[in-house]
Amino acid sequence: MTGRQEPYYVEYDADFGLSGLAEAFTLSPAPEDTGAALGLVTAKLDAYDRECPVGSVDHLSADERSILGYDTSHDDWGYAEELREDVRGLVESPLADEAIQAVWRAAAGGGWDPAAHGMSARDWLRRIDETCAARPPRKIPGRRPAPSSWWGAWRPAADEVRDDVVAEIAEIAGIAGIAGIAGIAGIAGIAGIAGIAGIAKMRSCRERSAGPLPSPDTLSALEEVAARVDPDLGFRLFLRALKVHSVRIEKARYDRFQALAERFGHPAALIDSGLDIAWPPIDTARRDATWDFGFSRLAGQAHQDWRESREELRKTVAGDEIGQTPGSRAAVLLEDTLRLLRSALPDAAITALWAGASDSPGSTDGRDWLRLIADVCRERLREAAPAYTPVVAPARTELADPVLREVRETAPAVADKVVSPHWHPVPAADVMDALEHVVTRIDPDLGFRLLLRVLRTLSVPLTQEQYDRYKAIGERFGYGEYHVSDVDHLIEAG
Repeated sequence: MTGRQEPYYVEYDADFGLSGLAEAFTLSPAPEDTGAALGLVTAKLDAYDRECPVGSVDHLSADERSILGYDTSHDDWGYAEELREDVRGLVESPLADEAIQAVWRAAAGGGWDPAAHGMSARDWLRRIDETCAARPPRKIPGRRPAPSSWWGAWRPAADEVRDDVVAEIAEIAGIAGIAGIAGIAGIAGIAGIAGIAGIAKMRSCRERSAGPLPSPDTLSALEEVAARVDPDLGFRLFLRALKVHSVRIEKARYDRFQALAERFGHPAALIDSGLDIAWPPIDTARRDATWDFGFSRLAGQAHQDWRESREELRKTVAGDEIGQTPGSRAAVLLEDTLRLLRSALPDAAITALWAGASDSPGSTDGRDWLRLIADVCRERLREAAPAYTPVVAPARTELADPVLREVRETAPAVADKVVSPHWHPVPAADVMDALEHVVTRIDPDLGFRLLLRVLRTLSVPLTQEQYDRYKAIGERFGYGEYHVSDVDHLIEAG
């Protein structure tokens, strides 16, 4: 049995289709002839064929696979089909061949120019299509052959996103037009006659890095792709052109790009990879994490196979959230860790606090564990943000009373509980005492975040009223959208 599978980009976090192929040309030496260029197309398809988009089911018997609905199926909707869809869209479009040629050159970085080898842009795209069509569909053990209904509901209608994509391209085109007229040195000279709107555009010229912006003609061609062919393809090729030209993008524009990518169902890495982003300075007071953060988040990532080691910490600390300035996760974690290190909290209480928040089967040795965390955070910051100077901001003491009330209300409910009873048992009462110390003498914000973790570890049932109070406290602290909702499964029905 065969059927249409989920598209390439649902299972992978790389660029795909024609924009993904163009990326391969930017990363390879310029092909000497058409055969070598088509060889790069084949190599891209081969790379996809070597990928395994789902977990292996080789350990299952034939009967078990049948019961679960798995079989060896033709993958007739993978990278090759995404590429062919992009190609056919351009070949059959009303765009002039010169516009298609300009888009290809911009996205591929000029490494392969079909015109220099006697081909029109459409002829080149047809050769790509023929190369894809000549390949037999691959067979993948473990793929469900049924089409994905989730995919059908995900992709937005072109009319819903076309204007937003075109607007992004048009704004960069306006900047390119000003830069082309004035030059970098001449921007200030024409500011006096530009008017308010023109000044705003010219200020955006700071998004331009050392590399030149794509030409106005190229950007106009990209607008045509988005408006008259496919906004998704136009968006991806536009991103590829920005990356090729090393255009520096400010955070606000980057956020809009990520919002568009989310609407298309694209992974965040499709935006991030290769894009030059002008990140704002690290600010530990800026609450831009969607979920938990800092020491409480680190504790929440502990699991049965997790060990308190430098290597585990490195992997955890390096993973900034989408849209965060590189190094932000390490900076926030370091601030929490320094608060605890510099406090009067006894080592035994620090160990209890970690056990209660993490439920980790391992054991830690008080401040030695905190010192290791701090060392790894500093290593990460030296690599990702060498100009950053770690600081410990004043604690948010104005919220100490409401957080303390929640800790004291929870304490009787867990008085007879034990954390990690089968590994390194810690009385829950010790954890709650340590939490109260954190709230009253260190930082109510950190204390509240750790309380939320302890609630999960001990599976403490919550009333709707309690949860609503937690949400209100989280909002006052500026927590992200899903931070407090991480404990909503503990609310008792009725």
